[in-house]
Amino acid sequence: MDKQERIDFFEKQIDLERNIVKRAEAAVKDMKNPLVKELILGIAMDSNKHATLLNALIALNSGGTPFIKEEVTDQLKLNLEEHIKLEKKAIDTYEMLLESLEDDREKVVVSAILEDEKRHHQLLIRLHKMIIEKETVTEQDLWDWTWKDSLFHGSPGG
Repeated sequence: MDKQERIDFFEKQIDLERNIVKRAEAAVKDMKNPLVKELILGIAMDSNKHATLLNALIALNSGGTPFIKEEVTDQLKLNLEEHIKLEKKAIDTYEMLLESLEDDREKVVVSAILEDEKRHHQLLIRLHKMIIEKETVTEQDLWDWTWKDSLFHGSPGG
């Protein structure tokens, strides 16, 4: 599958995800049962998220991704690290809660939340590695690549 075929595929999937959201919202419009209503709306929110992620894949396949500036990377690093800690705290909290629950309906909901938190945590760790550890190119890196090993260190003839 070439890039354009992937882009076309992702666009069709976005349409599908948006259709899922519309159908879910319509299905619970007049629903009085808050448990069922909120579970279906939660799934719809996931479909919105899927559409957003598919848009990211379209952007990835539509051209190069720009460098992230060093100052933005520094702030992103701090934010990602804090987010990773918060997700870990949420995982620990939901695991403890799950152990104490007896109602199967509550267990189903908390288990779904816990699995989402675990996926979020792993995704954030991978993003941190991809963006911060591997792809961060500082101004100093660019300077070093350009001049450090050059014969004349940037000056004409030495």
